[in-house]
Amino acid sequence: MSTKNDAQSMHKCGEEERRERGGKRERERGRVREKEREREREREREREREREREREREGEREKEREREGGREIERERERERERERGGGGRVRERERKRDRERAREKERKRERERERDREREREKEGERERGREREIERE
Repeated sequence: MSTKNDAQSMHKCGEEERRERGGKRERERGRVREKEREREREREREREREREREREREGEREKEREREGGREIERERERERERERGGGGRVRERERKRDRERAREKERKRERERERDREREREKEGERERGREREIERE
């Protein structure tokens, strides 16, 4: 009888061992699954950080575009102010050049006119001189 009991207790003992081993295996599998879940969570957090960085970069790009657009608008306003003041820089420069040229031309014309006047004056003076000489000869 004792042999039978021993066999039964051995069998039960084996079952318990198996249960324990099974429990060990389950615990091990559980740890592995938990590690895998942790890795997956870490990957997800990394993806989220990357998306956040991308949003920030996009925000920076957007701000840069706005700044560039603002600069462009500011340049356009500056051009508009220039036109109101008397044309754009180049246009105004051309106008100034034209004005200077006109002034030079007028000055040349005046100088020619003065030269003609002097010439006429010399001629008149010469005529008077000759007239006086004739007058003296008559006397």
